[in-house]
Amino acid sequence: MRKTIEEIKSHKNQPEPLVCLTAYTARIAQILDPHCDLLLVGDSMGMVLYGMDSTQGVSLEMMINHGRAVTCGSTRSCVIVDMPFGSYEESPAQALNNARRVMDETGAQGVKLEGGVEMAATIKTLVKAGIPVIGHIGLMPQSVTKETGFRVKGRSADSEAQLLADAKAIEAAGVSAFVIEATIESVAAEITLAAGVPTIGIGASAVCDGQILVSEDMVGITSGHVPKFVKQYAQVGEIIGDAAARYAADVRARAFPAEAQLYGMSAAGKVKKAS
Repeated sequence: MRKTIEEIKSHKNQPEPLVCLTAYTARIAQILDPHCDLLLVGDSMGMVLYGMDSTQGVSLEMMINHGRAVTCGSTRSCVIVDMPFGSYEESPAQALNNARRVMDETGAQGVKLEGGVEMAATIKTLVKAGIPVIGHIGLMPQSVTKETGFRVKGRSADSEAQLLADAKAIEAAGVSAFVIEATIESVAAEITLAAGVPTIGIGASAVCDGQILVSEDMVGITSGHVPKFVKQYAQVGEIIGDAAARYAADVRARAFPAEAQLYGMSAAGKVKKAS
């Protein structure tokens, strides 16, 4: 049975934290599904899959298409889809229309959107309409252009106060849980201890009620800068590169395709795989 948003919400202060990872395709979702409580169809796909410089170029249609794939590829995990940049900030009405599309066209269990105090009214509108919402505070990738880069949060008294206010506002608005990203450990722990709903950390605190990473970072597929908060559990990029090199060598040596990969003609005149 697929985990519900209520099961995710009830995971506050449990001994075993929520296990969350991103997924963008049916096959990856199928591989991750047995091990996760929540799969996030993140707008990080813009950078991970499409080579964009930020998440801001991701469209609603992209999120819906990948969300549908992840829902189809999973049977156990709760699936949450990011609301992309420009799809919800204008007004609660805009957010509601687009969130309904996401829910209807993907079969996901909820949506995630970035923002604190300024997004409380929008979150309240979605929740009132029956759309479960996961919040996101701390470092917010959709705002990196405005904030001139990826900056750790909670390093000043003002930043800490804003984070606490953001957490309180979105919880009051009805989020089922919220992500805390790239935030000083002590501040993330303080927020978690004060919150009445689960917190999901990414570069935050081990005290959080769950943890999430971008799967491609976790398995070592992405290239370039690896954030401090990432632990790489494999180097799949090297494995893929090695397989491609061996394939290329076989093709150039005319060793592939070999007899085992070729088709011959059967006695009845039908094509059959060569043995």
